[in-house]
Amino acid sequence: MTHAIVFLLLGLVLLVISAESLVRGASRLAAAFGISPLVVGLTVVAFGTSAPELAVSTVATFSGQADIGLGNIVGSNIFNVLVILGLSAVITPLVVAKQLVRLDVPVMIGLSILMWIMGLDQQISRVDGVILFVIAIFYVTYLIRISRRKPVLEAEYAGEFSASKKEKSSWFKNIVMVCIGIGGMILGSKWLVDSAVLIARQFGVSELVIGLTIISLGTSLPEVATSLIAAFRGEKDIAVGNVIGSNIFNIVSVLGISAAVSPKGIPVPLAALHFDIPIMVGIAAVCLPLFYARYRVSRLNGIFFIAIYAAYLTDLLMSATGSAHLSAFRHIMLYYALPFAAISLFVSVWLGRRSLRAA
Repeated sequence: MTHAIVFLLLGLVLLVISAESLVRGASRLAAAFGISPLVVGLTVVAFGTSAPELAVSTVATFSGQADIGLGNIVGSNIFNVLVILGLSAVITPLVVAKQLVRLDVPVMIGLSILMWIMGLDQQISRVDGVILFVIAIFYVTYLIRISRRKPVLEAEYAGEFSASKKEKSSWFKNIVMVCIGIGGMILGSKWLVDSAVLIARQFGVSELVIGLTIISLGTSLPEVATSLIAAFRGEKDIAVGNVIGSNIFNIVSVLGISAAVSPKGIPVPLAALHFDIPIMVGIAAVCLPLFYARYRVSRLNGIFFIAIYAAYLTDLLMSATGSAHLSAFRHIMLYYALPFAAISLFVSVWLGRRSLRAA
């Protein structure tokens, strides 16, 4: 058991370090090619911070632990919005770029729903994976076209990547950084998956729950670092854009590639289909009216997000341990907490739009 815990922690550390190496190398190479900061932010960095999820989900799929791969994707998307945005907003109220509200958040919602529909037959097939990856190609292509039509939007992401053009190292060094990042993530994900499976079996916890909690938290660490650092630096729009972009890439790239390369696709457990994926869809849908209200995420919104995640995590742990109080907990959440949250959200959106018009 001690051996498994040590390798799980080593795997997490290696994933974070490798992702940082990949993002830095890829960002500088992109800058050397003259790619705009907007496209770098929503593509290279979003994909780079999603790379640990890709490595873990692909390795888990080929290792026969598909539940971990799927749980990692769904859990990461839930964690990204509720915890990363929540903590970032608590640090400082976040600015939401208009393009995110008009394009990227609706895309995230649409892809979350599409993933749910694809999983209704309890299988994300290879064909589904190819379709998702083709969508990724179209999405990136569209972003590049937008950046050419509206170069002013680059200013929204220039703060984080302005140094990239100034820090053009040698091509060889950047390529080496990318290769080290990829190799490190493959090794780190192998350690992480194998250790998590061993720990799950020791405690009798399902692989799906491990994927939704420990693995998703670990692979989301690059997003945590990027968004929190951006919030501390005052680059408030980056904190939001990083999360939304990563969630989109988790579905179209991580799930798409994992399903496409898997001989039998990725099975979707009924537990995920009936509970976790609908939660992911609902959280994605909540972002649109909340962001649209005042194009910002307030500290109160951040606390609201963190509270939702605490309730979700409590439900997962109670379900995993077979708690006798699970039914009562879900009754309270369904008939009291959720209606109260829905009313609070409606009031927040209404007041936000009213104050925006008054301004």
